[in-house]
Amino acid sequence: MTVTRGRPLTAEITDILVAHCGLDADVAARAPAASLEELGLDSLALLELSAVVADRYRVQIPEHAAQLSIPAVADLVARGGDQPGHTENSVVIAAPLPLVWDVTNDVANWTELFTEYAVVEILHREGNTVRFRLTMHPDENGTVWSWVSERTADPTTREVHAHRVETGPFEYMRIHWHYAEETEGTRMTWVQDFAMRPTAPVDTAGMTERINANSAVQLAVIKERIERRVQTGAAGVGDE
Repeated sequence: MTVTRGRPLTAEITDILVAHCGLDADVAARAPAASLEELGLDSLALLELSAVVADRYRVQIPEHAAQLSIPAVADLVARGGDQPGHTENSVVIAAPLPLVWDVTNDVANWTELFTEYAVVEILHREGNTVRFRLTMHPDENGTVWSWVSERTADPTTREVHAHRVETGPFEYMRIHWHYAEETEGTRMTWVQDFAMRPTAPVDTAGMTERINANSAVQLAVIKERIERRVQTGAAGVGDE
């Protein structure tokens, strides 16, 4: 925990948000891991936050700060403005949007959709929100990575917002999926915003490279499997 002038930096950022940006302190206290967007702060509030932080700490807040939590903003300030990671990758799948939506949001069957996941365990469901544990296949060093995530799918807007509950080497990891109809089919886009812990085995630049490379592989696999399902009428996306 970073402390400045005898106070935790998170408390100072919270005070700025309350005094200058209209944040309800009680709401912030009840949801310490919520993003600024989830706390109800609009673009004008974020501009005010950026102005105060720049004046007080000489640090620039990134454009996508709405996806950051208060502790994440404090971490950013403590690092002197070291920019968090941000990736955006998409693919056009020759399939109708409702099918792409249903298949890619069937979390329980992700082991048939992705090549990297060995086990998916559903921990809790409530409405359109699901909490689950993902376990990957062993990596090149034989290490098995596993973590808990939570995602909320909005079938009206065709958007999904997710985050890692167990963050591991990340300070935070937030993921936004969105879908759009195009002439060739359905465009599915993944946006990931994250920051690495100082003790992580890879820095932000290295993780950004890894995520971009892996996203390209997995999006290609998903495209092939869903399109094959359309062409053959196979019962499952993983069927050969």
